[in-house]
Amino acid sequence: MLKQVALIALMGMSASAMAGQWQVKVGGSVMAPTQDTALDATTTVKADNELAFTPSVEYFFNDNFSAELLLATPISHSVLVNGDEAAKLKHLPPTLTAKYNFKNSTRFTPYVGVGATAFIPWDESGLAKKVKTEYGYAAQIGMNFQPADAKNWGVFVDVRYADLSPEVTLVDDTKFNLDIDPVIYTLGYSYKF
Repeated sequence: MLKQVALIALMGMSASAMAGQWQVKVGGSVMAPTQDTALDATTTVKADNELAFTPSVEYFFNDNFSAELLLATPISHSVLVNGDEAAKLKHLPPTLTAKYNFKNSTRFTPYVGVGATAFIPWDESGLAKKVKTEYGYAAQIGMNFQPADAKNWGVFVDVRYADLSPEVTLVDDTKFNLDIDPVIYTLGYSYKF
């Protein structure tokens, strides 16, 4: 009897899991660091703005709740010391957000999300000898729009904030936290199936 109840419960959970919808998003983003780091009274370090290809996949549990995983390609930043390039570094920024979608009778669906992000170093050059992996929180606000003649396609725009300050070690063993804390502006296409 217990096995039958467990089997029925598992089948119900599987059916409810399959009842959701998947959405694939392909976008282009501008990553704009919002902070800089003062090493001393005369030296300021800052990461520059970068463009990135930012695909993501999203699962809708129902009309309102979803989870989105950002799968961006490696992003390259120039590290500027007093405005001059001193190093380059690449990183992967996987970000998972839990989202609430404000479903309504229009073709515009606003959403908000919160979650976690990471800064996974990919490559360092110049004066940067080592960059540590960093974890932080993320927030997101945006909107999907599905044109009247589009069955599954749509366009989206969103803005994310990531709390990231990875530790950088220079070739002379100087260490500091590179306060990036980027705002990410994204525009792209979505496809739901």
